[in-house]
Amino acid sequence: MRHTTLPAAAAVAALASTLATNVGAAPACRATSGPMPPAVVELYTSEGCSACPPAERWLSSLTGRPGVIALAFHVDYWDRLGWADRFASPENTARQHAWARQAGNGTVYTPQVLLNGQDWRGWRGGPGLAAGAAASPVRIALTREGETVTAQVGRGPGAPARLAGYWAVVEDGYDSPVRAGENAGATLHHDDVVRLVEPVAAWSAAAGQRLQLQVSPGVAGHPRRVVFVVTDAASGRPLQALALGC
Repeated sequence: MRHTTLPAAAAVAALASTLATNVGAAPACRATSGPMPPAVVELYTSEGCSACPPAERWLSSLTGRPGVIALAFHVDYWDRLGWADRFASPENTARQHAWARQAGNGTVYTPQVLLNGQDWRGWRGGPGLAAGAAASPVRIALTREGETVTAQVGRGPGAPARLAGYWAVVEDGYDSPVRAGENAGATLHHDDVVRLVEPVAAWSAAAGQRLQLQVSPGVAGHPRRVVFVVTDAASGRPLQALALGC
């Protein structure tokens, strides 16, 4: 899977075309962001962590909920306890550590929840989530035709000087019988599993942006979504996010 950045000048015109009410032939699949950004929830988890199953059940309760983008990043540092998490990757572990460095906090743990880019421990008390309280200065349109997903990003007043972002491909409905480690004997259910994450390099917010990701068909029986998140390049804070489930 790969992503491509297309010329910014073409992006502005393409975004206007996509968001217009009268377009020509409709694409195979399309979604556009609303004015209010969703809550972006990142869970760092592991099948080798005995404290993680309650957090994963909580995350599953958010799957498909309006106003929420849920992402489960499985890390590999607990594989040493005797059970190798099949969804874990060193890239997910590196991502969690990179967040800790940017936040000025060298500590990572599981289950760790980031809510809109900030460490958040309120998940134990229930959903407690809401979409952004203010309109986003960023808008996104996603289209899919065949194996190509295109993101068209536009900015409005109040956008930071530079934007960045990332793609994530997530899947639902996995069950893992765990035979060793802290969760030995348990069957763990997973939704919102990040199977691919691709960062998008920073660009000037003064220009629109058009990017593409090539995706594979996915795994039968495991619903797949493509997510695009736009962030403030300086802070990493999510500004807008959108999921495409087709």
